[in-house]
Amino acid sequence: MNDILGTFFSLDNIIFTTLIPFLFVLTVVVFVHEMGHYLVGRWCGIGVREFSIGFGPELFGFFDRKGTRWKLSAIPLGGYVKFVGDMSVTSDPSTQDTGVLTPEERKGAFHLQPVWKRAATVFAGPFANFLLTIAVFAVMFSLYGRYVSEPMVAEVRPGSAAEEAGFQPGDRFVSVDGKRVTTFGDVQRLVSGRAGDTITFVMLRGEKEVTLTATPQLVEQQDALGNTIRIGVIGVVNNQELGQPRHIEYGLGEALVEATKETGHIIARTGQFFQRFVTGREDRCQLGGPVRIADMAGKAAALGFEWLVQLVAMLSVGIGILNLLPIPPLDGGHLAFYAAEAALRRPVSERVMEMFYRAGLLVVLGFMMFVFWNDLFGC
Repeated sequence: MNDILGTFFSLDNIIFTTLIPFLFVLTVVVFVHEMGHYLVGRWCGIGVREFSIGFGPELFGFFDRKGTRWKLSAIPLGGYVKFVGDMSVTSDPSTQDTGVLTPEERKGAFHLQPVWKRAATVFAGPFANFLLTIAVFAVMFSLYGRYVSEPMVAEVRPGSAAEEAGFQPGDRFVSVDGKRVTTFGDVQRLVSGRAGDTITFVMLRGEKEVTLTATPQLVEQQDALGNTIRIGVIGVVNNQELGQPRHIEYGLGEALVEATKETGHIIARTGQFFQRFVTGREDRCQLGGPVRIADMAGKAAALGFEWLVQLVAMLSVGIGILNLLPIPPLDGGHLAFYAAEAALRRPVSERVMEMFYRAGLLVVLGFMMFVFWNDLFGC
């Protein structure tokens, strides 16, 4: 009996501490993504049959006054918007819809729209994810501001890449690989994803600028949620005396500008990570799937709602970037077909689309299996 009660309360604890935060994070990100498709599609005059959060059997839903079915489905790992005359998995017009469309419906059929309207509707999903991240950061910056410190070297670790390169205490970072830096956080951002790369640093030493080169070394650290991450470091330390940490407060306009910059930095770092990953220069254990996201959501919720919202922002960027990869059936795959159609001034042939779709589907399924394996057994 005690074992049964223990199992029940343990399950109850998992539901509230992990499952509910996970569903919150995923639902917000998916809803915003699909709402991007929906709003721009409507703006372009395209009719909408269904708006679904989740896949599989419908749990509940309703029709709006325009005839769109809004529903919540059983499998909460995504969502979709089905437009009038929507495309099949091979990006062809739905054979079921095409033959039965009324003249009025044909005006709003997705596959009969100009290529720019179709492209705008597809791109709107990932773009909405980026806007969500900007909005979250803008609110966080306007409410809490941020702490920054001067880009100064207070200490050089013995045996580090910085010591070998000739860094000295009191040096001030001016630029990293040609990019100007104004805070120590800028330096960390530009170095952390470049383990094994030779980087050029311009340092202010006294009244003179000196140029140094160093190769960041890969080290393991714990992030704020307790996850083990691997980042590049050169082995310099900032402190309170030289770094002069200060709190910056932002007005709403300033917060929006900073949020846009921060989102751009995350997009750049994520793109850099994927580029290094496909060439075998990043640890596969840095990639995770739903199980890891659920674990992170639970940890973030335990730290406070603001941490959970920040996780939403980070995941939203990742979903946006992933969907823009030029691989069918992702949004980026459709955009690639539309770009080809615009260049050729005719649709890509059904045979070519089907061939690319099958290859792309194998890639997507392979990636999903890979991250699931990482989650459960690989790391």
